[in-house]
Amino acid sequence: MKKLRILLADDHKMLREGLRSLLDSQPGMHVVGEAASGKEVLDKAGELKPDVVVMDLSMPELNGLQATGLLRTRHPAIKVVVLTAHEDESYLAQLCKAGAAGYVLKRSAGDALVQAISMAARGQVYFEPALAAKALARLATGPSASRETSHAQISDREKEVLRLVAWGYSNKEAADQLNVSVKTVETYRVRIAEKLGLRSRAQLVKYALRQGWLNDEDPPGPLAG
Repeated sequence: MKKLRILLADDHKMLREGLRSLLDSQPGMHVVGEAASGKEVLDKAGELKPDVVVMDLSMPELNGLQATGLLRTRHPAIKVVVLTAHEDESYLAQLCKAGAAGYVLKRSAGDALVQAISMAARGQVYFEPALAAKALARLATGPSASRETSHAQISDREKEVLRLVAWGYSNKEAADQLNVSVKTVETYRVRIAEKLGLRSRAQLVKYALRQGWLNDEDPPGPLAG
């Protein structure tokens, strides 16, 4: 039986080694390569032509969300299973739009990851059950009044910061992208929270999605007014 070809993408070498050992022990799977950054994922995918990429969300150069979108655009036959520590169901909507076929938490990796890879290869999807249930519950309740706040009251720079944060950038990464200090980004985030009443990253992500700020293939850069 032909084994599934798997590419591992995570910036932690020890984790990649553990995943390689786990997946290579499966009778129908074989790890053909590893990548430590989003850019390296794209390069290795074009070179190795894996069936499935196991993708971390937090990586340098391109984060997992960006890399997933670009990978699915360039190599639509390759499936992506996200393996992450982020227990935030708001990422599910973004990853679905980007074309991910699975979302597995690192704390439950093992049988769940093997199952997700197998399902992705068969054209099915696997999302962490607990997070999927939360996402469906939020959809069922509909938007709250606070999420309907107009974005006209925040500045263009605040929009840029909110957008980068929603894409998964850390304060430092956002500061580097905008050529400002980390303290400045932190100040903008406090102002955004005060103006819009959005306290958590989940709320920021949902707000940015409704404004259409996460639909671009290449997220960094200034927003149009």
